[in-house]
Parts: sequence; structure tokens; C-alpha cells
Amino acid sequence: MNDENSIECSELSGKIIQTLRIYKDTGDGTEIQINLTDGTSFSYSVCQTPVAKAILYRGGAGTPQVLRDYEI
Repeated sequence: MNDENSIECSELSGKIIQTLRIYKDTGDGTEIQINLTDGTSFSYSVCQTPVAKAILYRGGAGTPQVLRDYEI
């Protein structure tokens, strides 16, 4: 299945994994490297895009009143 919400890596089907390493996020994202027994490797990175959020509210007793939400 290949649609806009997924990626199919059919070239990996039937291959045997030799090692799988997960590298800690160093600012560029978390990387997963799969080394296969046929000498090929597959690398996958997960990166988060920064999101800026802000809110304008009126405080006081009880729940604050949200005047406006901002998101970039």
C-alpha cells in the first residue's frame, strides 16, 4: 500500500536483519539504522519540526478566559 500517509519500502521485503541500531537525537532527529545480511543498510530518521504556540488570556479567579490562540 502506498498513499500520501505512508511509505512502502518494498526493497526490504524478505531481507534478513543483521543489526538494528537506534541513535539518540542529537538535534538532527533520531536515526534508526538497519544493517542487512546482504551488505545493504537502511537508514530512517525521525525529525520534529519546531512549533511556536502562544495564547492571549485574561486571568483571575477560576479558569482563565482565552482571548486568542496563536500558532506558527
